[in-house]
Amino acid sequence: MPPTAKASILHRVTGVAMFFALVFVIWAWAVSLSSPEGFATVKEVMTSFIAKFIAWGTLTVLSYHIIGGIRHLIMDMGHWEELESGNASAKAAIGLWLVVAVLAGVWLWF
Repeated sequence: MPPTAKASILHRVTGVAMFFALVFVIWAWAVSLSSPEGFATVKEVMTSFIAKFIAWGTLTVLSYHIIGGIRHLIMDMGHWEELESGNASAKAAIGLWLVVAVLAGVWLWF
């Protein structure tokens, strides 16, 4: 499968994943803004491994969707439409995403 196909599929998959990640995000916002006790509850929950993993997953899918979206916007403006440059931009987007995903993990767990 060419890199452009992988990048396109990842962009679609991360869009769907962001939709489901909103359940966690909306819950955390609602509870944390409800009262000082609610904020303390969310703060306590966010120290667990599962919550950190969900937060990392949310940041990861959001970051790829943004990176892939910027790539698509640039392509809509008429750049990177050739096979060689399209493949190079897809590889660069995926590579940048992997770096951002690792940095998000380091930021959350350390």
